[in-house]
Amino acid sequence: MDLRQLRYFIALNEHRSFVRAADAMGITQPAFSRSIQGLEQEFGCVLVDRGHKDLRPTPEGQVVLQHALSLVHGAALLSSEVTRMTKLDAGELRFGCGPAPAVKLVPDAVARFVNAHPKIRTRFQVDNWETLSRSLSREEIEFFIADIRQFEADPNFQTQALTPKRGVFFCRPGHPLLAKDSLSTNDMFDYPLASPLISQGIRKLLANLSGRMDFSPSIQTEHFAALVKIVLQSNAIGVGTEEAFAEDLARGALVLLHWRNLPQNMETMSARCGIVSRTGSRLSPAAKAMIEMLVAVDRQEVDVAV
Repeated sequence: MDLRQLRYFIALNEHRSFVRAADAMGITQPAFSRSIQGLEQEFGCVLVDRGHKDLRPTPEGQVVLQHALSLVHGAALLSSEVTRMTKLDAGELRFGCGPAPAVKLVPDAVARFVNAHPKIRTRFQVDNWETLSRSLSREEIEFFIADIRQFEADPNFQTQALTPKRGVFFCRPGHPLLAKDSLSTNDMFDYPLASPLISQGIRKLLANLSGRMDFSPSIQTEHFAALVKIVLQSNAIGVGTEEAFAEDLARGALVLLHWRNLPQNMETMSARCGIVSRTGSRLSPAAKAMIEMLVAVDRQEVDVAV
């Protein structure tokens, strides 16, 4: 018994005709029939009810068919996995990123990666760092890009730092706060805050500023386009990395808010952006190449900004 015979038996079950199955597999009908007979001889039983016009599998044939499907599928997965782990001209890459890197860094890097390796299927999941860490632990993705502060001290994860991203507060033009000459963080909490999932450090800072035991934004979404629309159509104050909203800020669609009692370059408000992978995991060549591309694009964007 070999995989070729099992594939022929699966084809016979699909086409219910020796002639059509042989044609689908690209061999002559006599050779196809001999292969099925050889399989029956090896198992010592009849696998196909030739007396039935639909050539249905016998009860023994049903058992063989179930295992054949599993074995053939497993062999295909094994071949794909080995190819993915050894080559850059085939296979699939799966990784994740937070909503901020998904605005510019990741699309720029993926575009370059696709140009360099067009035969690799690339899938990236955009979500918050909590969800991405679960996907990574389940081996659904090979790595992700997000704030690395949650993972630096965890032995289950390995981190590689990228350029920190400055956190900012912003609002719509015409917001009531813009009429004031000077703003205190006390003014902030008179309005809803809208943000993606924030780090523990920022949560703690906002809790301290608001005099609460804990803090959660009024509106939370990982969809930045939706967040911007909410801020533009309400008095909500947006919170996020400056880079993610750079275009809207540059054209005046959004306005930065500065609080007199909060240092502009406060480290707590910066996102420690980086790459997170599982400790001890062997990254595929495609994952390694993508990480190299992300690092290169990140450095180039910093050089352009300077």
